[in-house]
Amino acid sequence: MTDHNQKENQRSLPHSVWPAQALSQLEISAADTLGITLFELMQRAGGAAFEHIRRRWPAAQHWLILCGHGNNGGDGYIVARLAQAAGFEVTLLACEGSKALPEEAQAARDAWLAAGGVIHAADALWPERVEVIVDALLGTGINRAPEVPYDALIKKANQHQAPVFAVDIPSGLQASNGVASGEVITAAETLTFIALKPGLLTGKARDYVGELHYHALGLESWLSAQQAPMARYDAQWLSHWLKPRRATSHKGDNGRLLIIGGDHGTAGAIRMAGEAALRTGAGLVRVLTHKENIAPLLTAVPELMVQDLTSQSLDDGLEWADVIVIGPGLGQGEWAKKALKKVENSRKPMLWDADALNLLAISPEKRQNRVITPHPGEAARLLNVKTAEIESDRLHAAQRLVKRYGGVVVLKGSGTIIASQQGEIAFADVGNAGMGSGGMGDVLSGIIGALLGQKLALYDAACAGCVVHGAAADARAAHYGTRGMLATDLISELYLFVNPEISNTKA
Repeated sequence: MTDHNQKENQRSLPHSVWPAQALSQLEISAADTLGITLFELMQRAGGAAFEHIRRRWPAAQHWLILCGHGNNGGDGYIVARLAQAAGFEVTLLACEGSKALPEEAQAARDAWLAAGGVIHAADALWPERVEVIVDALLGTGINRAPEVPYDALIKKANQHQAPVFAVDIPSGLQASNGVASGEVITAAETLTFIALKPGLLTGKARDYVGELHYHALGLESWLSAQQAPMARYDAQWLSHWLKPRRATSHKGDNGRLLIIGGDHGTAGAIRMAGEAALRTGAGLVRVLTHKENIAPLLTAVPELMVQDLTSQSLDDGLEWADVIVIGPGLGQGEWAKKALKKVENSRKPMLWDADALNLLAISPEKRQNRVITPHPGEAARLLNVKTAEIESDRLHAAQRLVKRYGGVVVLKGSGTIIASQQGEIAFADVGNAGMGSGGMGDVLSGIIGALLGQKLALYDAACAGCVVHGAAADARAAHYGTRGMLATDLISELYLFVNPEISNTKA
């Protein structure tokens, strides 16, 4: 897929996200309101999947369709019937269950058989020639590792050279949280229906989903009237937060940001946070750090105001600042603890990251004027659990963090989650594997701090900051790839995304 097509595909995705457990009721409510049957919705889903496959792989004449014993399998039966009617060669393997098929899936199966279709057992030999595999094994209801015979079929599909197309969600991936607890289909493309699910956007989703596509099944108008409980944000949403500046605006209008950190040997962290803040549009940035860091920082970024961190300079800085960022390179020694103790007394908007979070984990306290930005390891310390428990349900972990610590939580990682004390939840649908290197969090801290200084509310600044951060990384990766990306590489890309009135004309 070309870069242009990828952008167009992302624009087609909705910005609303629904919990997996709400999907069945969402479908029922839509069908009841619009006077259609659930089987009609299934037929629309199967039809949309068929058309997508035929358009995406026009040369594929031999289709292998894997159907499970549920409604996802029902979609597969419809795809099979349409493909066969269109003249494609279709082989269908089905997993049988101890319970009867759901009514709609049974109707789809019966229609396939009535059309002369053949159902092969799950352990049947695969045809010698297969040019596309359709995964309709397991849908959004799974919350554990796939069992026999599903696991074997998933493994065999992943080992096959033919591309795999996932119907609604890759089988084995949990729709509620993106957890992969066993075998999971590695799809080339996924077409999801009616609503985006959290499991398509966070956790291990990006390892399995491939190119994500969406089809509303004709429910667009009805869905637009519903209030989704979660949101998906990408670069095209930045113009909602970042408006063009007034021609007469000056540095005082754009925020006075105080950044505290940079222990012995960690000047780089505070430098990246400070420079990122400036490139994000902060009016003035003052850095309080160790005396040994002053000269290197001023040489590298002369626009920064850099001072030795003392009791007096901290008092002066806290009084001067509109917004406070503490944590990049802070360390956990007495120097750091004393600084954090004074910062705790401020009621100004602030962001805590890195060692500020590790010190917070030792002495937990809840406040509403703060953004915290933990990665999974820091989140585990904040909740006194193992990192694996955070990764086992990132959405739940973000909700627990905000309940315990208040304010706004940014749980970093693939599919970054932003959660607020008011119950707002968003997924930053940006970023790439190149961001798995040191210093990325320091850059994010500077970005969010600068946006807070430009008078965005805590939640909006966190959301916009995560999107700017990830979008800058995506822009860099588009030119140079992901391996070898440095945190400082992002800083030169920030211009484009903090000025969306320009970036939208170039997209």
